[in-house]
Amino acid sequence: MLEELEQLHEAALQQLAAANSGDDLDNWYKQTLGRKGSIQLLTRKVGSLAADDRPIFGRNVNIAKKALQEAYDARAQQVKMAELAAKISAEALDVTLPGRVQPQGRLHPITQTMRAIYRVFGDMGFQVYRSRDVETDEINFELLNFPPHHPAREMQDSFYTNTPDVILRTHTSGGQIRAMHEYHPEPIRVILPGMCYRNEQITTRSEIQFTQVEGLAVGHNITFADLKGTLTEFARRMFGEERDTRFRASYFPFTEPSAEMDVSCFLCDGDGCQVCKYTGWLEILGCGMVHPNVLRNGGYDPDTYTGFAFGLGPERIAMLKYGIDDIRLFWANDLRFLEQF
Repeated sequence: MLEELEQLHEAALQQLAAANSGDDLDNWYKQTLGRKGSIQLLTRKVGSLAADDRPIFGRNVNIAKKALQEAYDARAQQVKMAELAAKISAEALDVTLPGRVQPQGRLHPITQTMRAIYRVFGDMGFQVYRSRDVETDEINFELLNFPPHHPAREMQDSFYTNTPDVILRTHTSGGQIRAMHEYHPEPIRVILPGMCYRNEQITTRSEIQFTQVEGLAVGHNITFADLKGTLTEFARRMFGEERDTRFRASYFPFTEPSAEMDVSCFLCDGDGCQVCKYTGWLEILGCGMVHPNVLRNGGYDPDTYTGFAFGLGPERIAMLKYGIDDIRLFWANDLRFLEQF
């Protein structure tokens, strides 16, 4: 039996050396080490051996199986590499074929709108000034002419923190005070972009967080005419050279006089449509001349310096420009919406 095992082992190695393909290897494995292979069939004759010879035969069978398995693995690797080399030499690589297109991200529509705003005001000499999201009640309200218990505070339902008089800013206007303190006594021409937070009911027109871009110019002999010229140029750069603008009297505690600015509807050219509520005009921002008290709180003498300020919402501008009717879409992270921009 041991002699027969040795003969099978030698024959199997010779057959394995002659295997040159995956199919040859599969057939060899079935015929040699498979359940009905020659080695397995040989073990069925162990019953004919004497009791003392059976353990010796079993050990030799296991040794043979292990050696044949190792030889099979080595030969399979050789055949695989040979087939790969033959395939590479037979097939030419076409470097002119287009590569796989990698999916690319894009800027959020609000980021795109804010960058467009930066470019317009940057061309007019305004610098971007970053202010903090967490403010004191003093900076956010009092120094902007919102004294405690002032009715105007009712327009901005605030998020207060556990620290007394520390809130999430309700508007970027507080940055005016910080900018004036930093630039004083030099003239100022800055825009202040950032996120604002108000405890409002979430609807198609309002969110608890939104972006805002504040503008501030302080210097000598700045008039309301400068404000109108600056904002009219902005509107025409953003919405088209043919846009008309108008200013309506309004109220803000930190400006006097104050106004709302409208631009002629760019969807209906002023004829009236659903977007402009059939008025022909779209409200885009609020503005005014900086209140003397605010100038004084920022360190500037209102008898020597004047200035103007304005605030606009990039979400509102994007909604008007692209005909979006639900502000919640900007923060829903729905790719079906975002991939349109």
